Amino acid sequence: MAAIIGFILGALIGAVNARRRGGNLSDILQYGAVYGLILGMLSLIGSVVAFNAGWL
Repeated sequence: MAAIIGFILGALIGAVNARRRGGNLSDILQYGAVYGLILGMLSLIGSVVAFNAGWL
């Protein structure tokens, strides 16, 4: 669940960042995809670490 939320949040941050920099539609989609993948992977790794450490 955290990975999905991380992906969506990352995609929104990336799209806003590209829009703020004056990018066209392909820039906005690319930034959204890359930021979404990065935050999704980080939240997935964080979830696995937290589960294995017994925090969850």
